[in-house]
This record gives sequence, structure tokens and C-alpha cells, in this order.
Amino acid sequence: MKYLHTMVRVRDLEASLRFYCEGLGLRETRRMENPQGRYTLVFLAADESPDAEIELTYNWPDAQGNTEDYGSARNFGHLAFRVADIYAVCQRLLDMGYTINRPPRDGHMAFVRSPDLISIELLQDGHLPPQEPWASMPNTGTW
Repeated sequence: MKYLHTMVRVRDLEASLRFYCEGLGLRETRRMENPQGRYTLVFLAADESPDAEIELTYNWPDAQGNTEDYGSARNFGHLAFRVADIYAVCQRLLDMGYTINRPPRDGHMAFVRSPDLISIELLQDGHLPPQEPWASMPNTGTW
């Protein structure tokens, strides 16, 4: 058996690509447009694990411009990524306007949510010593 990918539905493809590619550093590996089915699939991967992909599924609006409501996405759980410098990744995401819901107070783990409310767990490769402002930053919202 071989793991292929995890699919998440997204409301705004461009906002999601900004988060996953610019914010997290994933890269687009392929894209499929299906006009008959009215959807776009975009596959993303991390450089260190190119075979483990995330499939972003964007269902096009209907003729009236309506889009499907996916709710709060709490039923999904989370995606997890090992990072070389958790503080740098969290700072980049914070600078881009994203909320760090569970800051990396311990130098090891943080949570942030994508534009579609998918929880993303960031895990430090090893441990970094606690640093401010992260060490005293409170949790915000849910993850």
C-alpha cells in the first residue's frame, strides 16, 4: 500500500494557494481543470516529501454564483508538517495576516488554520528553546 494524498475542499482557490504555497512553502505539482464536472484540482507537495500530496478541490460556483458551504471544518482533524524553524514559519504566517491559534510556546508545536479553517499542525524538527514573543503568547480561537 502507498499513501497518495489528502483532499480538502476550498472556498477560494487563490487564498488557499497563498496560504499553502507562500505561507507554508508547499509547491504546486499538478493541476486539473474539469469544466464538465465544474471543479479544479490542485495538488501540492513539500520538497522533502514529494509523494505525499494535498489535493485542493475547488468546486466552481453554480450559474447563480452560489458556492457550497463546508462548515467550520472541525470534522476533519488536521494536517501536520515537520519544519526546520517553527519560529520563522510562524512569523512568516503572522506577517501574512494569519492567526497563530496555538503559538509555539514550547519551541516544538504550533497550530494555524487555513483560509478554509483546516487546522495545520507545525512540528519543529527537534526542539528549539522557548523564545519571545511566542513563549508568552496565549492561544487564540480553536484549532
